[in-house]
Amino acid sequence: MAGMDFDDELDATGLLCPLPVLKARKRLKALDAGQVLRMVADDPAAVIDVPHFCAEQGHELVWSDTVSLPHVYFVRKKL
Repeated sequence: MAGMDFDDELDATGLLCPLPVLKARKRLKALDAGQVLRMVADDPAAVIDVPHFCAEQGHELVWSDTVSLPHVYFVRKKL
């Protein structure tokens, strides 16, 4: 989403499962509750892994664009 605000960004392009999610987890730990991480990834498994990770960890997948590569995900850290 072009105008969406975010607090940190993770470029996970070129990384394969499970590295994008593992790096997102580490990056989210450094953020405050409610802050948003923008992650870019081109791993085909991220389409499944990122929403699953958010659901399991209690984070909110605010928005994602998985139509074209690289995929973009906005994840809000759980409150």
